[in-house]
Amino acid sequence: MSRVVIIGCGVVGAAIAYELSLIPGLKITVIDKQQPAQGATGAALGVMMGAISHKIKGNAWQLRQTSIQRYETLIPELEALTNRKIPFNRQGILMLCFEGEDMSKWEKLVEIRKSQGWHLEIWDAAKVRDRCPHLSCDRIIAAIYSPQDRQVEPVALTLALVEAAQLNGVNFKFGVTVLGNESTTSGVLKQIHTTAGELECDRAVIAAGLGSTPITASLNQNVDIRPVLGQALHLQLPHPIGNRDFQPAITGDDVHIVPCGANEYWVGATVEFSANEGDVVASSELLEKVRQNAIAFCPSLAEANIIKTWSGLRPRPEGRPAPIIGKLPGYSNVLLATGHYRNGVLLAPATAITIRDAITLSLG
Repeated sequence: MSRVVIIGCGVVGAAIAYELSLIPGLKITVIDKQQPAQGATGAALGVMMGAISHKIKGNAWQLRQTSIQRYETLIPELEALTNRKIPFNRQGILMLCFEGEDMSKWEKLVEIRKSQGWHLEIWDAAKVRDRCPHLSCDRIIAAIYSPQDRQVEPVALTLALVEAAQLNGVNFKFGVTVLGNESTTSGVLKQIHTTAGELECDRAVIAAGLGSTPITASLNQNVDIRPVLGQALHLQLPHPIGNRDFQPAITGDDVHIVPCGANEYWVGATVEFSANEGDVVASSELLEKVRQNAIAFCPSLAEANIIKTWSGLRPRPEGRPAPIIGKLPGYSNVLLATGHYRNGVLLAPATAITIRDAITLSLG
């Protein structure tokens, strides 16, 4: 059997493990220094902006399209296999447009998506008011509705991926840290040194987010990934807001409002960079600004109790586009699947398929 080691068990690493578990003849081991979904995945809101994004061609669009399509089969597949319920909002994404918005770019995107087999709608302010009576339309001039985009609960998804992969024979080792690597002069990684002992490998996949930088450094490659902090709030209201039968994820001014049942909503997220390349310190002022921005177009949120706030570091590649998927330079059997920045949940299935195809090809 071909031995595959996956380093990292956020949503991307877990998706890769599950997708590879469907291939016969692989012995798959996943290691992570934490429990699953404790890094960037645990702080994500799971809003998957695919068709509504302005990526229209090339790999950036193809990854989004592949993921959105795969999610439609992946969620029921995982639920049937694990008997877990994965919160998956199929009511789409509504993006609000405010005064000064150039609507011609949206009209053009609607036509492009139509030619690609996807559906977008432009709503005027009256339709927004009718479908979403909880929104204040003082500044809203229109909205873009994407019925085929989705939102998923990232931790529930990751845990289901892990369990499904385990049922298919994948071995997970949590609380295990990579100490170093042993490679041959021919650029083949043979052995990974960890706190749980030595792991022999025929192929390795580095899907460790921010942890990918020191791991690649141990292989004499500098894959520079920097932290960007995001914060969010979990709010509870005395009653659902808006139309009970129409609860899409809503986004406006780069703020997401995500319904999550039981009169509860997530609101986020900030984008906070480090100063002078030091640690990123969460700003309570920025989080409050996000809350106030959400209240500005959804006044009902002012009544909400804050159940909790949370934050997480997102892995953003320095000086190159996100994500990084493909061979690690200098190595024939090491693949990178990292640096997804704000799109880890969205792109996890497509990343997993890309890695699966690369390994399948290498098996001949």
